[in-house]
Amino acid sequence: MESLNKCRTGNAFGEFTDIRDDQKYRTVKIGSQVWMAENLNFKIDGSWCYDDDEVNGKIYGMLYTWDAAMAACPVGWHLPTRDEWKAMLEAVGGWEVAGKHLKSKTGWLADYEIKNLDTYGFSALPGGSRNTGGSFITAGLYGHWWTATKNGNDDAYGRSMYYRDGRVYEGVEDVSAGLSVRCVMED
Repeated sequence: MESLNKCRTGNAFGEFTDIRDDQKYRTVKIGSQVWMAENLNFKIDGSWCYDDDEVNGKIYGMLYTWDAAMAACPVGWHLPTRDEWKAMLEAVGGWEVAGKHLKSKTGWLADYEIKNLDTYGFSALPGGSRNTGGSFITAGLYGHWWTATKNGNDDAYGRSMYYRDGRVYEGVEDVSAGLSVRCVMED
């Protein structure tokens, strides 16, 4: 990763180039963790662009099954655990307000974007998801991200943000669904 600079919140930000495909990702340090400030957009078996449209991949990144998400992050990065997400959310004010501080100021349902502050430069976008039946749903309204933490054999924990409020939610998803990925840097 290139050197980190300071943004207006005092958080460090930078850029990372994925040597697998030369894609560049913005990064941000929140608390003690360095996160990609964009959804991962690396094609791997078990990944899709929303509506199978590559333009959506450039906007929202890819949607991944849980197994694909576990393998998709570049060397030096990994899919964050449930606890790593929790630590980041606590660093930005807690579950109740984290969404408004992490969501991008644009790209969400227009009437609600004014509430999004993107205080930390995380720039979360509503990439929607791919359900287990293969349908793409809710882009522009909801963002859903995997954690590395499973819940039983067929489910894993995810994090969600919705257009209508400033919360971050925890849910349990079938591992064959397609969700977005944010990678966190290895310690």
